[in-house]
Amino acid sequence: MAQEKQLQDLFTETLKDIYYAEKQILRALPKLAKAAHSEELRQAFQHHREQTEGQIERLEQVFEMIGKGARGKECHAIVGILDEAKEVIDEFTGADALDAGLLSSAQAVEHYEIARYGTLKNWAQQIGLKDAVPLFEATLKEEKETDALLTRLADTNLNKKAA
Repeated sequence: MAQEKQLQDLFTETLKDIYYAEKQILRALPKLAKAAHSEELRQAFQHHREQTEGQIERLEQVFEMIGKGARGKECHAIVGILDEAKEVIDEFTGADALDAGLLSSAQAVEHYEIARYGTLKNWAQQIGLKDAVPLFEATLKEEKETDALLTRLADTNLNKKAA
């Protein structure tokens, strides 16, 4: 009889999912920065790329804590979000609305990450992985700050320019 899956198993699978997602995001951010017209948006993408490198390192620490090698499994959600970002670039290059579209794609990424890291933090607490909690909290804080920055850019400039 197959062994019943536990919260620990779900935690590990979700950790693999976000690890894959972060690696894909790391690869996509330079493309988004290159496509952006707004210098502020470009800088936000570049800054988040640096943060993402640190977030990947934190995930690798968590893998170490649970005695597993750091490896991802395909995250269909992030693949879809990044595919949509590519479509925005293809369809809106040269248009005033490009940066608003790129920003929207970036916020979809942030919201996905916020959901995942919040869940992983709570599950880490539940399964007694207390040393992982501050790592998830640090990443969650960065993701929320990036989301707030993107919202500010949208509200103060990029959406108005697109209109």
